[in-house]
Amino acid sequence: MKILVVGTGAREHALVRRLSQDSIPHDLHAAPGNPGMEAHAAIHDVSLGDSAALTALALELGIELVVIGPEAPLVAGLADDMREAGLTVFGPSKAAAELEGSKDFAKRIMSEAGVATARSMTVADPALLEAALDDMNPGGSTPYVVKADGLAAGKGVVVTSSREEALAHARDCLASGAHGSRVVLEEYLDGPELSVFCVCDGERAVPLVPAQDFKRAFKGDEGPNTGGMGAYSPLPWLDENAAMNATVESIAEPVIRAMRERGTPFTGLLFCGLAATSEGLKVIEFNVRFGDPETLVVLERLGSDLGELLQAAATGDLASVPDLAWRDESVVAVVLASEGYPLAAQTGREITGLDEVGEEGCTVIHAGTERDSDGTLRSSGGRVLSVVARENTLEGARVRAQSAIARVLLEGSHYRTDIAERAALGAIERVTQL
Repeated sequence: MKILVVGTGAREHALVRRLSQDSIPHDLHAAPGNPGMEAHAAIHDVSLGDSAALTALALELGIELVVIGPEAPLVAGLADDMREAGLTVFGPSKAAAELEGSKDFAKRIMSEAGVATARSMTVADPALLEAALDDMNPGGSTPYVVKADGLAAGKGVVVTSSREEALAHARDCLASGAHGSRVVLEEYLDGPELSVFCVCDGERAVPLVPAQDFKRAFKGDEGPNTGGMGAYSPLPWLDENAAMNATVESIAEPVIRAMRERGTPFTGLLFCGLAATSEGLKVIEFNVRFGDPETLVVLERLGSDLGELLQAAATGDLASVPDLAWRDESVVAVVLASEGYPLAAQTGREITGLDEVGEEGCTVIHAGTERDSDGTLRSSGGRVLSVVARENTLEGARVRAQSAIARVLLEGSHYRTDIAERAALGAIERVTQL
């Protein structure tokens, strides 16, 4: 099958790499791609924001399946443009992508569908912020949770015990207008967080195994929110199959039904960011694409053909797909970030040591990398690359990933040394209420 993966980051590299491992060989292409994808796919230098050029490329190549990776082109309507041109696309329409494009919209859909989520309030008027925040956090109860309504590359959320910091973030969001003209204030959900991806064909949902990611920049969950600094799977504190079933039955299927009844069926990947609360699973957020870094560990465990699964979803035929097979090993991914990330990332610096990561038995997944004209690999973004390790035990995978990422040399870079540590030590209380 001729497949085009659209995107430049770690998510897309992981998709391309996993598609290259399917039992039936594919003719793989990526646009714009990154240096890590070159080993598996033909790279096409077409701007991620140029819908017409991407569509023309897919038609010229005779692409049989387009997989759109990032959220921005989905929210902008790239899937619609490509479908109108007669292409088969894995990814939601512009209308359906509002589940990620607007947190307020997602809250309204959850209310319609009867999906459990945090109590919330949407505010557009700065004069109403203080009263709304106090209503959401009576008596100064904390943490405060403030979310930009629109897309913010994983960095539009502030969870803080400081009322002043919460108000400042809310005011900044409203004043900038960069992420929508509203903010969503929420109650804080207790319990460990997890991510469950559901592959959807507009009628059904097929769940992938859960993962847990780490949003804060530094060890011990310190520092600002990022797009994610690492992930692991499986979660030893969770009944994996029970969580997958509960997500489909109480979250994904009701949402798919609500979207279909609105006339905006959801086809693609529904990312369910969840909290395992004392009252059961509750939705923290929805995304409408594979998440990074969770995708890196989830796809590493997948034992079935990925191309078959994505094509079946894109053509409304998930009922024909056999039950997915999963590897029992534990997988840990650790993200290497540029100096200054996430506030002011320093880019353009040389990266070396990747061959030594391979010698450690680990995989490098590229995110923010590029090559000079002379072939030198350099950083080009905040999250530069990830090291992925698979082992029989979670502790083994964690130790191997930490050992391997230390071999990568990038001036000023940083990474977390505690990815999966608490889970490996058994420090997370087992979840029993789903």
